[in-house]
Amino acid sequence: MNRKMKRRVSGLLIGIAFIGIIVLLVMTFSDGRHSEYVAKAITLKHDVDEPHAEIARLKRQLALLKKKGCNLEEDLISLPVIFAVTPTYARPEQKAELTRLYQTLLLVPNLHWVIVEDAEAPTPLVKNLLASSGLSHTHLHAHTPPAQKLKAKDPHWAKPRGVLQRNTALEWLRSDGPLKVAPINPDGEPLGVVYFADDDNSYSIRLFEEMRYVQNVGVWPVGLVGGLMVERPLPSSDGRGVASFNAGYKPERPFPIDMAGFAINLATLRNHPDAKFLYEVQPGYQESQLLKQLTTKQELEVLADNCTKVYVWHTRTDKPKMREELQWKAQGRPPSNQDIEV
Repeated sequence: MNRKMKRRVSGLLIGIAFIGIIVLLVMTFSDGRHSEYVAKAITLKHDVDEPHAEIARLKRQLALLKKKGCNLEEDLISLPVIFAVTPTYARPEQKAELTRLYQTLLLVPNLHWVIVEDAEAPTPLVKNLLASSGLSHTHLHAHTPPAQKLKAKDPHWAKPRGVLQRNTALEWLRSDGPLKVAPINPDGEPLGVVYFADDDNSYSIRLFEEMRYVQNVGVWPVGLVGGLMVERPLPSSDGRGVASFNAGYKPERPFPIDMAGFAINLATLRNHPDAKFLYEVQPGYQESQLLKQLTTKQELEVLADNCTKVYVWHTRTDKPKMREELQWKAQGRPPSNQDIEV
């Protein structure tokens, strides 16, 4: 066998060995709980139709963990799971925004995506996107009552959005679902942190590592929100929680903070079973409604380098203009996306 052929055979064997290691890691993930999660994915609808997507995800996460100096056999077992909760609804830009979000989430080790559709039943678009993403996920749905829906010309703040969807996620987080995907503490409770990751924001992957070990409620700045370049908590001078917030919109709120600006330890949520979002609150008070049931300003954990770094931005996408599409419809022509998922 000549030298060139030997190099080809050697490369092929190395590739096969690497894939074998990946499969072995998945099968021996944790003390059986994670292998059960992978092997019995039917329970949480974690079907991945494209195996190469799962392999690609694991390769990226292994590279990140090695870069951080993690002991893969020990650290993966005890690494708290980040439960990223995303309410979503059908609109022209939905798939684009969910794609942007999941490709960021793919870079975060031990993350479970809880996506909740505002729909009467799960839609094929979201189901297909989740299946091809390679992400560990739970797919839920909850249909907003017509009386609570925004009308076409209503401003986005006229009625609270995502209330029922986030509450549906809270119900799942307080169920046995997290026990199947997270490490378990000595009391038999799952280890994790909950973050409300809306699909119209932009995220640095550093944000997720900031929040992973939150003990109660952690807070940080959010960019491009509330009419300011940045809204942020102002830490107390004695190092105990937050003294106040620099917020332009209704700074008198109990917690004048954006939904993207905090994360909650999973145990804190599970220990407060009645804490939830409500429709009957003033605009901008959803965050305060939840947080005042869980914590105080003095108990908040100040993250992101003492709240001096911005790792998330409120970059709401403009609605696309569909003038030509409407003209085609008026002319009786088929839609431009007929038989194509956009």
